[in-house]
Amino acid sequence: MQRTPEPELMLDPDQARAYAEADFAAPNAAFVESLGALFPDLPHHLRGIDLGCGPGDILLRLAALHPGWELLGIDGSAAMLDEGMDRVCAAGRESQVTLVQARLPDPSLPDAQAELLISNSLLHHLPDPAVLWSELRRLGAPGAAVLVVDLRRPADAAAVEALVERWAALEPEILKRDFRASLHAAFTLAEVEAQLRAAGLNLRCAELTDRHLAVWGRLP
Repeated sequence: MQRTPEPELMLDPDQARAYAEADFAAPNAAFVESLGALFPDLPHHLRGIDLGCGPGDILLRLAALHPGWELLGIDGSAAMLDEGMDRVCAAGRESQVTLVQARLPDPSLPDAQAELLISNSLLHHLPDPAVLWSELRRLGAPGAAVLVVDLRRPADAAAVEALVERWAALEPEILKRDFRASLHAAFTLAEVEAQLRAAGLNLRCAELTDRHLAVWGRLP
């Protein structure tokens, strides 16, 4: 099945609100658990960046676990960040978690400062996936830990519909529509491996679940 790109940003406030209110507790908790398992030696104090942070749930989970971390969330959607700021303020994490509206690539973001770079479900939104990998290289300090999780494209339309039925059958129609479009827009494991080679990044890449893949490792 060929890739069908989808809009890069969630600009519609109703769409952003539906996403923010959806129950992503299990996959977001799994992301945080995977980060701890893959990088058990992360320091008590570090600077981290979440590229495509959405409403900030993963950032807030990390902030609660690691109160010494200084975390920056980047997202291009003002509507999504509005949802995120409400959550940050409600959690009392304004001094630890900063959310910034930016669209990659953004030269105003500081070079080689982040000791942790994460991204969840951003890659499939990008018209040019090379943007993510080049920004990871630019923003990360030497030896920075990297974890990227994203959807992976199924083999055919029937497989897409099976995943929508399995994981989103009870969700609002707007979320089912977006999930379907995201599966069509996602990259395959082989495509991501080729992207990493082209970017000169020696990161590991593997299937994670029936619909996700993961990329992880450390920058040179």
